[in-house]
Amino acid sequence: MFNFKSYKTNIAVITDRGERLTYGELAAEADSFAKATTQKGLLFCLCENRLGSLVGYVGCLEHQTPIVLLDGGKESSTIKNLVEIYQPEYLWMNTEKAGDYNGEKVYEYASFVLLKMQYENKIEKSEINPELALCLTTSGSTGSPKFVRLSLANVKANAEQIAEYLEIDENERPVTVLPSYYSYGVSVINSHLIRGATLLMTEGTIAQREFWSFMKENQATSISGVPYTYEMLKKLRFFRMDLPYLKTMTQAGGKLNKDIAKEYIEFARCKGKRFFVMYGQTEATARMSYLPLEHALDKCASIGIAIPRGKFSLIDVNGNAIEEADVDGELVYEGPNVSLGYAECRADLAKGDENHGVLHTGDVARRDTDDYYYITGRMKRFVKVWGNRCNLDATEQILKSISTSCACVGVDDKITIFVTQEGLEEAIVKLLVEKTGFNNRAFAVKVIPKIPVKSSGKIDYQKMQSMI
Repeated sequence: MFNFKSYKTNIAVITDRGERLTYGELAAEADSFAKATTQKGLLFCLCENRLGSLVGYVGCLEHQTPIVLLDGGKESSTIKNLVEIYQPEYLWMNTEKAGDYNGEKVYEYASFVLLKMQYENKIEKSEINPELALCLTTSGSTGSPKFVRLSLANVKANAEQIAEYLEIDENERPVTVLPSYYSYGVSVINSHLIRGATLLMTEGTIAQREFWSFMKENQATSISGVPYTYEMLKKLRFFRMDLPYLKTMTQAGGKLNKDIAKEYIEFARCKGKRFFVMYGQTEATARMSYLPLEHALDKCASIGIAIPRGKFSLIDVNGNAIEEADVDGELVYEGPNVSLGYAECRADLAKGDENHGVLHTGDVARRDTDDYYYITGRMKRFVKVWGNRCNLDATEQILKSISTSCACVGVDDKITIFVTQEGLEEAIVKLLVEKTGFNNRAFAVKVIPKIPVKSSGKIDYQKMQSMI
């Protein structure tokens, strides 16, 4: 997968704990890890942005052990439920949490421990599809047993695609802002390891002084984030920071407000840096599109074009191709990075390729006359207000002109807007009435201390839906 021999003496990883490994040393540690997994089967990794987590992940990919990446910060009851459903042969986790699970310790490294699991009520296990390499959760949470099944070919293809359009080489030093169990986060790892770059791994967050000290001391060259990340960076006065080595910023994980995107693009151009707007889904391993820099400013609301060796198209509600420009339809992607399908139980891991390289994204998009694509909504993020179909994502974007700290959810005939600042209620309703033509009774505004987000940084719409 990674061809470590080509970069044997390069530094592969530096952590905020002072650890560092060359590619040769990372390969050796990955081999040692793999030798401890003497029983064939499935491995759950309870991920943290730490060296042990990385070594286990690399060891599995390099030695064909199917691995499921989960949020190591989740409470044990959530993980235990998944363990019961899938009954993995091994768990790889922070040593401090090993006592929560019934297994034999067979290997330890960098504060992580490998448990060979034992079960009282064993389920019947089918042979795992030999193409299966990696399973990821579908939305950044580990509560659902639904996983995206990825082959090694999927993972390698997307890593190469990303590395190509971002022009990644061995001089890059990305800092890990995103969690490694999240498809965007692990794609940063994959696309840099295949090019011999140096990962800067930190458990810190952008709100902590230690994060910025680590980033500056180790001369980070790139940073990746979701829309929430860049909204927070703006509040932290990112544009005034002295970061001479930082040359690339990438954004995915949702639609960034057009005005904010424009600010970052203009800042990057002024400072000789690069700001890439991207689009992807876990079902496509990670990335499906990027916005080329030469059109970043004039098409700042666009997700851009398909990544190398990928292809976009649009279809209508009857499945017919949409050839005209500026017509909404479902976005369909084709490429070697499209996943094999889903799994909801252990038996599903035996399934083969159900997608055959084609992904119906569930996103509504339109294409302009230059063949650039624009996401206009999510097929499931619609409600009907008095018989009129209303796009919650578009509604949310309208409100960003009043407050960037807002989010919309809804049920038929009622849209609820959550904001973190008091005194905006009247202005919000007035703007929405003007833009939509609906009566003000269609809208409710709730002020909360903080917009809930998942550990991946994405807005937690499900939680807000439960609040109404």
